[in-house]
Amino acid sequence: MASRDPTAKLKTIVVPVDGSQASMEAVALACGLGKRNKGKVFVVHVIEVKRSLSLDADLSEEAAHGEDILSRAEKIADDQDFEVEAELLQAREAGHAVVDEAAERHADVIIVGLEAERPFGGFQLGRLPQYALKNAPCHVWLWRRFPEAAK
Repeated sequence: MASRDPTAKLKTIVVPVDGSQASMEAVALACGLGKRNKGKVFVVHVIEVKRSLSLDADLSEEAAHGEDILSRAEKIADDQDFEVEAELLQAREAGHAVVDEAAERHADVIIVGLEAERPFGGFQLGRLPQYALKNAPCHVWLWRRFPEAAK
């Protein structure tokens, strides 16, 4: 018999964060799920490195910004009395790095937060969520933040 709650098996969760409100809401969602399922949440911020630079280039300004974002995510987890593992990554493409991280961690789900922006009048899915949906070795959840102005 199938489990009544398919989310009960989601114990290892990867959440990419970019500093947006949507990505922080995805962290909160992941922490609630992780806490309920006695799981682990891995929060990652990816610095995309231009091809003209070496992959391990010193990008101290970007790294400081990324650390600030990860600190915000850790604060959200602390507020829920949950501990996350936060990691700053450098890669050519954020989507590829997140999917690799999920594979390495044997993740059950990647939770991606999306702002409900409508550039050029229509909804567009960014490169990271598209790559994750196509290539992830696990479930992918999209948390599309409802725009405050529409309420």
